[in-house]
Amino acid sequence: METDFQSAYQEEESRLNATIAEIDRQLERLRGIPVYTGHDFTEQVLEAGREEKRQALGKSLQEPYFGRLDFQEGSGERKPLYIGKIGVDQAEVGDQPMVIDWRAPVASLFYSFTGGEETASYEAPEGIIEGLVYLKRNVVIRKQILERVADTYNRESDQPAVSDEFLVYRLGENKDNRLRDIVSTIQAEQDRIIRAARNTALIIQGVAGSGKTTVALHRLAFLLYQYKDQVSADKMIIFAPNHMFLDYISDVLPELGVGDIQQSTFADWALQLLGLDLPLADNEETLRYWFETPGGMPEITDNVPGRFKGSIGFMQMIRDCLSSMESSSVPPGDFMPWEGATLARETILHWFNEEYKPYPLAKRKERVMARIHRWIEMELKKSPSAAALKDRKKKAAQREKSYANKWPKYEPLLLYKQMFKAVKTAGGWSEEALSGIPAAVLKSTQSDLKKDVIREEDLPALLYMHYLLNDITGEQRFDHIVIDEAQDFSPFQVAVLDLFVRGHSFTILGDLSQGIHAYRGVHSWEEMSSLFAPESTAYFALTRSYRSTMEIIEFANGILENGVKSDLLAVPVFRSGNPVRILPYHTGEAGRVRSLQEGLQQLAGGDYRTVAILTRTLTDAARLHEQLAPGIPDLHLIDGGKKAYEGGLSVLPVYLSKGLEFDAVIVADADLAHYGDQAWDAKLMYVGCTRALHELWIMHEDAVPQYLNNPQEDIVTSGWK
Repeated sequence: METDFQSAYQEEESRLNATIAEIDRQLERLRGIPVYTGHDFTEQVLEAGREEKRQALGKSLQEPYFGRLDFQEGSGERKPLYIGKIGVDQAEVGDQPMVIDWRAPVASLFYSFTGGEETASYEAPEGIIEGLVYLKRNVVIRKQILERVADTYNRESDQPAVSDEFLVYRLGENKDNRLRDIVSTIQAEQDRIIRAARNTALIIQGVAGSGKTTVALHRLAFLLYQYKDQVSADKMIIFAPNHMFLDYISDVLPELGVGDIQQSTFADWALQLLGLDLPLADNEETLRYWFETPGGMPEITDNVPGRFKGSIGFMQMIRDCLSSMESSSVPPGDFMPWEGATLARETILHWFNEEYKPYPLAKRKERVMARIHRWIEMELKKSPSAAALKDRKKKAAQREKSYANKWPKYEPLLLYKQMFKAVKTAGGWSEEALSGIPAAVLKSTQSDLKKDVIREEDLPALLYMHYLLNDITGEQRFDHIVIDEAQDFSPFQVAVLDLFVRGHSFTILGDLSQGIHAYRGVHSWEEMSSLFAPESTAYFALTRSYRSTMEIIEFANGILENGVKSDLLAVPVFRSGNPVRILPYHTGEAGRVRSLQEGLQQLAGGDYRTVAILTRTLTDAARLHEQLAPGIPDLHLIDGGKKAYEGGLSVLPVYLSKGLEFDAVIVADADLAHYGDQAWDAKLMYVGCTRALHELWIMHEDAVPQYLNNPQEDIVTSGWK
């Protein structure tokens, strides 16, 4: 076996050297061609192609590929196929590519084939291609050096397949402060999602650590490759929960050779589109109310502001109100620009209700007023004298302006204020139309709007009003939308976004078990899927967790079963680590701080690059940072205000940790004084525990919640290392 390995290593090293030499040759030739800077369009296109090739070859040079698949198509010749992030052609035209792009149809075999003697197949443009796989091999290349060769399948060997061995090796690597691509370890169930059809609203329920975010990013790269003539990167957008998360995922797409994809929070995008100068209300107040109220989380019903304003019922209410404005839009009475000239209201109504019916309300008003202006100009030409013309022009200008002011003002914010009676002017709808607004929501929103305060929960309504009044331009439509942490989005948000995307092309991903923002998000995926026709949506469940060790995942599953009462449990990859530690603090407040300091230093003293202490509230995190910083000066406080995740040592509230991951985690104050026995508390604890890749410590003062009384035999419940 050792001889076989040496032979395989030497074979791959020789192939690597040949590949690097070929890439070098192609790069040298392209760099030797002077960069064209002239104005000839054909030459500009050719230069853009050359520059794209230079960039691609430059990225490939250090790590040209990560896998090899020996495939025999039908009765043809057995060929070794090398799979990489970016395809590399041979210099000679017509030769098989030196490296096949991971997004190419044949490359799907590398991910979907898991062993066996049966015929394998993949879907190509010309149909289903069948054949035999003889070898599936993973390789690790770093800076042009071959570091590792691992065969996960060999048809001609009597050794058993070790499909998880390479995956476990890559998962065991420590994290830095950025999410990385997974092209070398994409699993079959992930690959099916990545390569799913474009015009579909994919809903992905993924357990913590299932790679759903990374899968969504790889799906964008695949769509750009597969549908390159139909979609463009600058017409795709990723909606993430906050700026820090956007920074955390920012390296994945460039690593895959994809640029120009928009990345934003929903709030930033909405405010820009609406052109509102008003600042959004600080989310801290909302987070403080829901996460830091003494005595636990307030009760969540469908009538709390976030749930009500995020409902499809509220969307329907807005549509009905604006629809009812239509009948009362045209002011009463005829229009008389001066004595003796009359434009009958019936004529204006005909223009508004018939000729310009296809246009939205604001555009209809614009066109009617423009038509009235043209009518005035025609009538002015009939003036008997220059003096009469001057007098009529003056009167017409005044009366035209006065008439325009009698029309409703089709401005989303003004109409929204009218809905909540935050301004004196009434909207053109009945009181009955708004009777469904809960009293508490009406009161709090009215108070906000009177002070020109807009909350994130108000944005879907304002966007929908903007759409109904103005429609949207082709420039504002997307080819594809990714929504991350979608369990925290409302149905109204998604319904509005569907107006801004072609063909219901969504990747919607989240985890209901991490739905700690249930006061504004969905409680089931049916709230999302019901927005689309059955043929336009698909549901995938990712249950395999790649983030954490078996010990951590099994411990977290216990929280789901006993606290959340959920059956959405994670299936761990066979990667074992240290047992979960549930440790009491040293006595007193000083003992608590000393315990956390000792734990942090002990974990950071090893090979771990990222270690976090997760507290129950932001107040706790700020106080603990102040207490620990003198002894640990490189400790970062993450309070939600930062736009970048800096890695290293961090302290942050558990509700801000969602979406992040760390080599080691300490969950502080994991006792009944901070975490109750309710399902919502258990979800918070689950989020905290599943941030850890390799090591998890639970630290407490008094009795812990029932869901932490886990029967695992290897949990350490006392003592220090």
